[in-house]
Amino acid sequence: MDINTALQALRDPFGVPFFPWVFQLLMVLTFALHIISVNLAVGGIAVSVYEHFKGGEYNRKLSQMLAKVATISLSSAIVLGVAPLLFVQVIYDPFWYVSNSLSAWWAIAFLLFITLGFLAHYVFYLKRHKNPAGYGLFGLSGLVFVLAAGVVMSALSVQALVPGAWLDWYSANGSLVTTGTTLYKFELGRFLHFIVPSFINIGIFMMLYAWYFRPRADIDGAWLDWVGRAGVKVAKIATMIEIVIGFWWLVMIPADLGFLHNHWLWLGSLLGLLLMVGLMKAEKDPERFAVPMALLSFIAVFGMSAAREVLRMVYVGAFKYSIYDYPVNVDWGSTALFLGTFVMGLIVMAYPLIVVFKLGRGRLSES
Repeated sequence: MDINTALQALRDPFGVPFFPWVFQLLMVLTFALHIISVNLAVGGIAVSVYEHFKGGEYNRKLSQMLAKVATISLSSAIVLGVAPLLFVQVIYDPFWYVSNSLSAWWAIAFLLFITLGFLAHYVFYLKRHKNPAGYGLFGLSGLVFVLAAGVVMSALSVQALVPGAWLDWYSANGSLVTTGTTLYKFELGRFLHFIVPSFINIGIFMMLYAWYFRPRADIDGAWLDWVGRAGVKVAKIATMIEIVIGFWWLVMIPADLGFLHNHWLWLGSLLGLLLMVGLMKAEKDPERFAVPMALLSFIAVFGMSAAREVLRMVYVGAFKYSIYDYPVNVDWGSTALFLGTFVMGLIVMAYPLIVVFKLGRGRLSES
């Protein structure tokens, strides 16, 4: 039996309940939202811990602010991460389930790492002012556990793309290996390509923070100036590093896949360069460029998410696998219910978000 035949046999015999391209589009969109939350969480924790140990009035104030942001972002990342994972399981089920079976212990460990990371960071957020040195270690532990969870998820994703190696991994040393205790493949360049933008997006968030609170007369203007300048500096340096890492990762992709000639790749690269140029201009006036840079960053992340999906299609296409060949048994009832609740959820969330946005820019009452 060849690999393509095995992959077809591993598919769900009932097919998918709606057209695969719809799941694919939603997967790209929700992954972009998820990875932005991940970026804000990782970047928020890292910068918060750094400023905590650095000390100084503004540094400690920034540390406290970003610790709170990271707490919220980590919660959002966990919730938003469910959606793209479910879509992957629907249209790429043979790849995802085999990868998880090969490294089952690590798939379970991911849940442990993310839980410990959240708890450690939450302790840091709540108690950091009581014992700066001692509780600072909780912040470091939180960052390590969250990064460990990212390593596991990245490895599972990479393992899913190389079905040609599965048999060798299952039959290592001439015997059947079913312990699930090994991570078989990890690409550092790919991992860093998703982690370094954490500092780009947390830097842009700091610019947005200064822009958002500028109308408030009860907030120190010098503090906002400092946050905005620090944010654009962090984002600019991280963007430079990300460009280098992006091209480093590209040279690691097998040349026979021809991904270097893909227009989605170069579109993503162009967006990254535009972001770099924008951040260089923003150094003189971070608040003026805060919103445009945030929008450009989201577009760049969405482009990266789309390019990631195109690359996955190239990998699985080498084994003559296409999600568009998946049997479709349309279930209009469940699809209408899903889309209806999705749209209604957006509408319900829009009003309180608008109200909170407007309230936050007003002066707090003296009481």
